[in-house]
Amino acid sequence: MIELDNSSKSKRIAKNTLVLYFRMLFLMAISLYTSRVILDALGVDDYGIYNVVGGFVSLFALISAALTSACSRFLNFEMGKGNPERQNLVFSTAVSIQWMLAIIVFAIAEVFGIWYVNNVMVLPQERLTAANWCFQFSVLTFCMNLITVPYNASIIAHEKMKTFAYVSIYEGLAKLGISFLVFWDPFDRLVFYALMLFVVQFTVRYSYQFYCRKHFVECHYNRVFDKLLLKNMLSYSVWHLVGNGAMVLKTHGVNLVLNLFFGPAVNAARGLANQVDNAVGQFVGNFMMAMNPQITQSYAKGDLNYMFKLVEKGAKLSFCLILIISLPIILNANYILNIWLKNVPDYTVIFVQLTLISMMVGSLSRPLITAQNATGNVRNYQLIVGGINLLNLPLSYLSLVFGGRPEIVVVVAIIVELIAFVARVCMITKTIPEFNPISYFREVGVTCFIVALLSVPIPLMLNILFHDVFMMLVFNVIVCVLVTSFVILYVGCSKNERYLLYSKACQLKKRIVK
Repeated sequence: MIELDNSSKSKRIAKNTLVLYFRMLFLMAISLYTSRVILDALGVDDYGIYNVVGGFVSLFALISAALTSACSRFLNFEMGKGNPERQNLVFSTAVSIQWMLAIIVFAIAEVFGIWYVNNVMVLPQERLTAANWCFQFSVLTFCMNLITVPYNASIIAHEKMKTFAYVSIYEGLAKLGISFLVFWDPFDRLVFYALMLFVVQFTVRYSYQFYCRKHFVECHYNRVFDKLLLKNMLSYSVWHLVGNGAMVLKTHGVNLVLNLFFGPAVNAARGLANQVDNAVGQFVGNFMMAMNPQITQSYAKGDLNYMFKLVEKGAKLSFCLILIISLPIILNANYILNIWLKNVPDYTVIFVQLTLISMMVGSLSRPLITAQNATGNVRNYQLIVGGINLLNLPLSYLSLVFGGRPEIVVVVAIIVELIAFVARVCMITKTIPEFNPISYFREVGVTCFIVALLSVPIPLMLNILFHDVFMMLVFNVIVCVLVTSFVILYVGCSKNERYLLYSKACQLKKRIVK
């Protein structure tokens, strides 16, 4: 009976992953094209200003990300327990917290943020007024994101990925439309762009709210106050501040440091690299979004064997998915960027290559983070792993002080990510004694390293012999994908996994033939 139940869960994960991948492919194409259009519309300096100003606002995201994690974890846990009343209590508590937090963040941003933009950031004097308006709309957009969190978390917890996909597609199309409207230039392109992004986020927030209230009984806000639940959610969130703060500082804090040393032009290069990073990262993000609820709910039910299986398979598949997509981009980054962008800022190529490598290393840890969060015991974990990740900012700053080139900050991030991966494996062993770290290192770490090592030589040789020719680029990408897929299938997968993939392929073939 348990095997049948787990089989249906796996099918649901596969179905949700497929839905999210269709969404992702569509959004990735839109996102990459939108970046090209908006870079052309704003110019390198204004594009860099938006990235650094928006990045400063995102520093406040460390608080919201912590509460987002708490909301998702507690909702999934109560769903695993099958308690609708407790689900409503968690939802209502989360809504109250997010509104209070939005008000606090807005107040802090208006005082400290405006001072920072006007007195610390390196910005062209003639664009200072536009940067201030951009900052205001970025703060409002962030606050709107904040109060959307409980509804978003409910949709994911219920695994209603079609709805999530539809709203995301609308958001992507709306942002594409904005990028063309910016050319209209009604008053100031940068200010208009920031304003329209706020309008889009406003409509997204109320779309989620309307759907949740209509379909989920627990998503009706009640003015209830449970001291114990509030204490547990805030305690969980506070310890996540360390870990989430480290991740925000890794991206946006380091972005501010780059601005101090090199100005907005390098921020534009880093912003474009982050666009590629986000587009590729959606492959793993969608897969893990479909898998995360099952990891937490399996822990709540005490089904640790299934949970460990999900964590191990999730890490390997996450890495392999990124490798298949990233390797052709890494090897052909210069030519691809010149096709994609009309004007490629300096350092963009090396930023893209190193950022994708950093993402591959980070993908090994994603299921581990979900498993650790499922336990609710995150204090020591966040102190140690979060403390390691916090090293990104001071090490990057020191590297630049001693004359490092801009890309050194991503090299630092890769080294820190490797250390954090080892720490995560060790920490989860203490939280869940049944977890086997040796098996995880062998099946995930060693296997993924060998797969990556064997996938490189043939595509690299072709890249050296034939480059900067479009047809050879297409041929190189095809060979790269085929070689990587072959290595993943016969080196990365076990015999049982290959048989499962073969049987699924046969089933798909029969459906197509019919």
